[in-house]
Amino acid sequence: MGEPKFSRPKFDTPPHPWKKARIEEEHLIQANHGLKNMREIWKAKSQLRRHRRQAMRLIGTLDTSEGHGMREKDDLLRSLHLKGLITKEAILDDILSLNAEDILNRRLQAMVYYKGLACSLKQARQLVTHGHICIGDQKVTIPSYPVNRDEEEIIQYHPSSDLNNPEHEIRKAIDGRKEMAEYAEEEVDPEATKPFADEVNEAAEVAPSAEAEAEVEDGGEA
Repeated sequence: MGEPKFSRPKFDTPPHPWKKARIEEEHLIQANHGLKNMREIWKAKSQLRRHRRQAMRLIGTLDTSEGHGMREKDDLLRSLHLKGLITKEAILDDILSLNAEDILNRRLQAMVYYKGLACSLKQARQLVTHGHICIGDQKVTIPSYPVNRDEEEIIQYHPSSDLNNPEHEIRKAIDGRKEMAEYAEEEVDPEATKPFADEVNEAAEVAPSAEAEAEVEDGGEA
């Protein structure tokens, strides 16, 4: 039963703690998402299992087109849509295709980075922890806070944060990264498919060089 004054853990630990493949996978997820420890991954996986278990139970129900089954199905789909995990047109089968990274991407830390308010996921965690980020008018200092769909557009720097100054070093670094990304996107030719690129490369190899053309011109003048 445990000590009554201590809350029970809200996530399950791995059944095989020293399994190499799982450890390597979790280390990669931790590095890609700028996470502090593995418990954040275990929490996401536990939440994912709950959603999948509920979806599988409803899929196995004989009739979810009416009555209590339909209401429970609609409530689950509506809840996951508001959390930003599925689209409005999603069905129960789409819940089974979710993974732990889909849940991690809804964390405030990740949303701050994806909105361009930080240069990296690790920096986004620092900005949230030190009180530079707010949702609407409410300061939030929890990097793992799950952002709902209707909160995405109101994530911003807190009014008291120094980052509201465009001349701040972090703001300059962010703007520089944005300019580089826009420049790289402009340089990409949408019609430059692989066959087209191969054709251009072959033509470049066959075409005479500038030095050869200069020799021909000198010979003609002589």
